[in-house]
Amino acid sequence: MTDHITEPTIAKVAEARRREMAIEHLLFGTIRFVAQQHPELLNELDESLAHLWDAATDETRDDDAVRDIARRFIKSLRAER
Repeated sequence: MTDHITEPTIAKVAEARRREMAIEHLLFGTIRFVAQQHPELLNELDESLAHLWDAATDETRDDDAVRDIARRFIKSLRAER
């Protein structure tokens, strides 16, 4: 780690990562459950990706990368059916 990154900053980043992983898990499970009862959901989600974008306002913004992640989730859900 570099000296200019403080321990509270590292802790906040770690907590944000853990939250993201937990939310991802819960959302994925929820979508899996609903898609089993409503298979058309995955098509709807796939069609909605054109409206998905990266909220970053700096040089890290990458709308296509965000859409690619969503496509991989949908592909994974389809593979489970």
